[in-house]
Amino acid sequence: MPLIDRNTRGVYVIAATPFADDGALDLGSIDTLVDAYVEAGCDGMTILGVMGEAPKLSPEESRAAIARFMARAPKDFGTIVGVSAPGTDNLVRLAHSAMEAGAAGVMVAPIPGLALEAALVGYYAQVCEALGPDVPVVFQDYPQLTGVKVAASTILRLTRDYPQIVMLKHEDCPGLSKLQAVREGSGTADTPRLSILCGNGGIYLPQELQRGADGAMTGFAWPEMLVDVCRLHHAGKVDEAEDLFDAWLPLIRHEQQPGIGIALRKEALKRRGAIKSAKIRAPGPSLSAADLAELTRLIARTEARVAAIGGRTGGKLAA
Repeated sequence: MPLIDRNTRGVYVIAATPFADDGALDLGSIDTLVDAYVEAGCDGMTILGVMGEAPKLSPEESRAAIARFMARAPKDFGTIVGVSAPGTDNLVRLAHSAMEAGAAGVMVAPIPGLALEAALVGYYAQVCEALGPDVPVVFQDYPQLTGVKVAASTILRLTRDYPQIVMLKHEDCPGLSKLQAVREGSGTADTPRLSILCGNGGIYLPQELQRGADGAMTGFAWPEMLVDVCRLHHAGKVDEAEDLFDAWLPLIRHEQQPGIGIALRKEALKRRGAIKSAKIRAPGPSLSAADLAELTRLIARTEARVAAIGGRTGGKLAA
């Protein structure tokens, strides 16, 4: 599989980790989920991220999931593996295992408690040295989760000093000015270009693209929206891209609800036939009858609006 680099762009959808109703890892649904992402037109996927419930998997399950995702993905479909962990040794072992299985790169978030820039830089120095020069790294900037605030100047320093850091997953919020500062500060005489893909459910995607992002890395249950918005934008059809995004916005916003967003996404993926069960491992949210009925109505209204402007709405759905 191709490795990510400083010019990588497009959509690397954040993959769910499918579980059976009894909580067991559902390897069969990994196959159908990968097929759905490929059919949607994604350029790749990111597995074992926040949406992938990575902390709830055992080391053996993580390796089994990586192997199954890799085995199903086409050769030109890049797979990034989230390897963030409290212990550097565990992080490095999982990263090397993923790369041996054919990963396109690994994603590493700062560990909580790195309040000073020197500590953050020291941490990534240690990680990059342990990983070695041939492992492409995605720096995940998600202070809402990690509690670690990182300045644009520090991100630029990291990618300048550690060539393995080739991509930024931008999730800071508010963060448009920061994204723009990173874009304008990389690809210069002294700082190499840094690929930027954006998360946060895609809720700010049009503005992020307009500020210089290369694409999306998030887990919206209709990834064809992410694909089509990015392709329209990159083709110079900026207003058309934003119009399509606006038609999907009710569902994008709905999925971004703190606490139940992952449950809504898994339920939607189940209804689309991508996975068999919407099971989330404990501790985790569950949806009430009112939540399910609300989602049914919102899907119908949004898909009708998207279809009316000629947009793709994707695969099957059941109430």
